Amino acid sequence: MSDSTPHHRLAPPGAGIPAIERLVGGGVLKIRRLLGTPAQFTAHFERERRTIAGLCAGRDAISLGTRVLIPRLRGLEDSSRFWSAWMTLDHLRIVNDGITGVIRELIQGRVPEGVASTATVKPSEQVGCEIVAAYDASCDRLVQIVTSPPMRRTQRRYAHPWFGPLDAAGWHAMSAMHMGIHRAQIERILRDACGRSA
Repeated sequence: MSDSTPHHRLAPPGAGIPAIERLVGGGVLKIRRLLGTPAQFTAHFERERRTIAGLCAGRDAISLGTRVLIPRLRGLEDSSRFWSAWMTLDHLRIVNDGITGVIRELIQGRVPEGVASTATVKPSEQVGCEIVAAYDASCDRLVQIVTSPPMRRTQRRYAHPWFGPLDAAGWHAMSAMHMGIHRAQIERILRDACGRSA
C-alpha cells in the first residue's frame, strides 16, 4: 500500500462527529426505525454492498491500497479521513462483525459486555487485497443473523456511542446507514486517487 502523510493534523480516533450531526443522524435513525421494516433495512444494506463492490471492481491494487486525505464527509470522524479503499473495507468488516455480535446477544436476551467505541474499530494500515473476502464474509454473517429468523425488536438494548441505547432492530437499521457513509467515503477516495494518477 502506498500513501503520503497528510499535512492536516487529524483528530484522535474516537473524537466523534459534530453535535449537530449526531442529533440529525439520531433523528434519521429514529424515523427509519419507526417507519421502516427489517426487510427494508436488509435491502438497503445489500444495495450499499453492491454499490461498494461495483466501485471497487476492476480497480488495481494501487488505486485500492493508496491512502487519500479526503474532506470530512457527514457522519465521518476526522480521524477516518486518511484511509484507502481497502482500509475502509477493513473498518466495515470490523463494524459488521461487531453489529452481528451485538444483535446475537440482544436477541438471546443478553446485553453485550463492554462499551461500544468508535476508537476501537479503526482499520489496519497494512491491509491488502485479502480484505475483500473477509469484508464480504462479514456482510454475509450480518445478513444471516437479521434474516434467519427475521429481525425483531428486543427488550434489551446496547448503547451506540453516538445514538445511545438501541435494540436489535435499531442496530440492524443503523448497519445500513453505516454502510452508506462509508460507500460515500470509498467513492471519494477512488475519485481522488484516480485524479492523482491522471
